[in-house]
Amino acid sequence: MDKKINSVIQTWLSGQYDPNTQAEIRRLQHENPSALEDAFYKNLEFGTGGLRGIMGVGTNRMNKYTVGAATQGLANYLLQQYPNQKIKVAIAFDSREQSDFFAQVSANILSANAIHCFLFEEIRPTPELSFAVRALRCQAGIVITASHNPPEYNGYKVYWSDGGQLVPPHDHLVIQEVNKITRVEQIKWDANPTLISTMGEDIDREYLARVQSLVQTPVARAQAQNMKIVYTPLHGTGITVIPRALQNMGFEQVCIVKEQALPDGRFPTVKYPNPEDTEALLLSLKLADTLDADLVLATDPDADRVGVAARDKNGNMQLFNGNEIAAMLVAYQLQTLQKKKLLCRETDYVVKTIVTTDLIKEIAHTYGIPCYDVLTGFKYIAEKIETIGEKGHFLCGGEESNGFLTGDFVRDKDAVSTCCMIAELVATLNANKKTLSCFLEDIYQQFHRYKEVQVSLTRQGKSGQEDIANMMRTFRTTPPDVLGDSPVIQIRDFLESDQFDHGQLLPKADVLQFFTQKGDKITVRPSGTEPKIKFYISVTDRSDTPTTALNERIELIKKFFFKD
Repeated sequence: MDKKINSVIQTWLSGQYDPNTQAEIRRLQHENPSALEDAFYKNLEFGTGGLRGIMGVGTNRMNKYTVGAATQGLANYLLQQYPNQKIKVAIAFDSREQSDFFAQVSANILSANAIHCFLFEEIRPTPELSFAVRALRCQAGIVITASHNPPEYNGYKVYWSDGGQLVPPHDHLVIQEVNKITRVEQIKWDANPTLISTMGEDIDREYLARVQSLVQTPVARAQAQNMKIVYTPLHGTGITVIPRALQNMGFEQVCIVKEQALPDGRFPTVKYPNPEDTEALLLSLKLADTLDADLVLATDPDADRVGVAARDKNGNMQLFNGNEIAAMLVAYQLQTLQKKKLLCRETDYVVKTIVTTDLIKEIAHTYGIPCYDVLTGFKYIAEKIETIGEKGHFLCGGEESNGFLTGDFVRDKDAVSTCCMIAELVATLNANKKTLSCFLEDIYQQFHRYKEVQVSLTRQGKSGQEDIANMMRTFRTTPPDVLGDSPVIQIRDFLESDQFDHGQLLPKADVLQFFTQKGDKITVRPSGTEPKIKFYISVTDRSDTPTTALNERIELIKKFFFKD
């Protein structure tokens, strides 16, 4: 084993680390040296998205000490930014193993640094934490979650006073402070209980009232009463507020998937608790067929993403991806606002990420509304809302990975309000004898037909990181001349050259985009939260183009990137 790695391991064995941690290190020394090396070969990086990693002992794992270092670094930064002020931080956690423990550790350390913490008494959705930060006028927020990662993962996300995740300059400056915590003795562990307050129902009521205020078209009581909705929280936090939010709108027949109703960090009924994954929806689709339900809604463990399936014209359940969901919700909201003469072209705007369907941009421009492009990650949508401020009025925004937001009282993707918006849209369509798939087809007929897929390659460990870096380097040095059957006419490298949207400079990022003569867009980027390199393929053509033709183009493009 490398001497540096062994030196760090010896520090953990001889330093002020708890006996259980030291015993586990000794066990791995004897039983699984390679796993021990992977646990210590680097520090679990506090990146621009916070921490995320496998739970266990070691510097490269989520545990009391890595969470402690992150929290102490955050505390130090807050104390620098707000000297001689009362500092407040809101903390939430999801249903994963140890999430409640990591949340309590965070609250203890912050309170030991004379920072007042508002800790949710039980699991709550990530968007409600974003709301709480703003409602309680906190300087920061923390969510313990690894979103839809496998059960062995957990994570630590940090929010700033605007309710959005950290963006420049705060993200890099917090990282600097976290990296200064090199010894366990630097962490203040002894809690001040007088500075830890619990919250729950009081914030729930405020948040749900704001969600209900988003209603575009009040659903007729009879229509809502007759509509059957199957909902699954996939063992996560959505169960705490989403059924209640739907019932507040008049949807009385909300049927919960029993096998997935209880919060359980092992996620025993799914391989991955990801509502984008068809396999994760199998139980809910089965129940929907049993009940002859109109709509299926599924949310990930921290309830910021939503999966959707609804009856098509033949009565079969049709799944919709994140691009389709976002396009339909944008179109519905703009249509409704225009009919009510509430659309203001001088101030209203929508936002999407650069990997999200450009159909949204087409829709917005048709209504005379600007659509801003931001880097991948909902924190950049939140940043855009904050930057524009009172000069504009944010209507909604979305990303391809099943994340959407309406209104600005939350500054992150919000599956709670999105579930309500989708239910409202389906009920409105039902009243007019239309289906969600018909609504999507109407959008294609008015604009262009789009088809998007996202494909990932997973590369674990140190060698995997190197593989991903080499792939990105190869795409830069020897970019494709043709993708599918169309010449590449433009390449955007967000790392090497300045990129602008509406005249505003976008931050540099390890992202490549290839544009073809036929209007296809292919984006390549390493994941910021998983050991993956991601490929986002978007093809488009005239409205009368068969979907099969677009699928064939996608398969041709895939062949370039996946030659093996």
